[in-house]
Amino acid sequence: MCVKRFYLFAVLSGLAASGVLQVNGIKVYMSSSDVEAVNGTNVRLKCTFTSTSPIHPAALTISWSFRPLQPGREESVFYYHDKPYPPPEGRFRKRVEWAGDIMGRDASIVLREVKFTYNGTYVCQVKNPPDVHGNAGEVHLHVVTTASFSEIAILAASIGGAVVVLVIVLITVVSVKRCRKERPEGLEEVPGGERKDPTVCDPARAVHLYMPEKEYEIDSSDGMISDASTKDPSSSEDEEQDSDDAGGDDSD
Repeated sequence: MCVKRFYLFAVLSGLAASGVLQVNGIKVYMSSSDVEAVNGTNVRLKCTFTSTSPIHPAALTISWSFRPLQPGREESVFYYHDKPYPPPEGRFRKRVEWAGDIMGRDASIVLREVKFTYNGTYVCQVKNPPDVHGNAGEVHLHVVTTASFSEIAILAASIGGAVVVLVIVLITVVSVKRCRKERPEGLEEVPGGERKDPTVCDPARAVHLYMPEKEYEIDSSDGMISDASTKDPSSSEDEEQDSDDAGGDDSD
């Protein structure tokens, strides 16, 4: 008899290992095995799951239960079957909210304004027929008076990092503005990265500023310098002709 059972178990194990015989099983995961919350605050108990069967919203069930630290009976915390069912009575009445998404394989809940009486173990169990066999997730909640040093340190580090980043951004902005103010306004950028003074004219634009060169000659009669360029050549010829005519009249 024992040999037959062993032989049957070996055959089933072989079939399961080869994939011929599919073994259904659902797995439940908790984000952490221990969660700490300050008295009077809200805390999220995160629970996720995987299933070998497709999700059937009308058939899937989620149940949360609570075991206190002191010896006592297990108490229902939350139930989900096609829609959320908060507890109608007990210590968790109006203190539990649904925070999950069954299509996203999320079965999380939120405990509002936790009390010291909430210290204990919370169990999350999921069933997705025909996938109904599997482990249950557990998380231990610790309700404390103040946040622990680690949480305070993390919060302080986050705030300090944000302040440092803000200070760096402000210093950068102020430095850029100061550099722009200190740059001479009269200097303008030219191609190639060089700067030039706008008071210096471009030779091509300053043709009208140049005066034509003048020729000067010395008058032998009075030693004065006269402007040769402004003297009309025709007037010189007329003066010479008049002097010749006057000379002729004197000779007569």
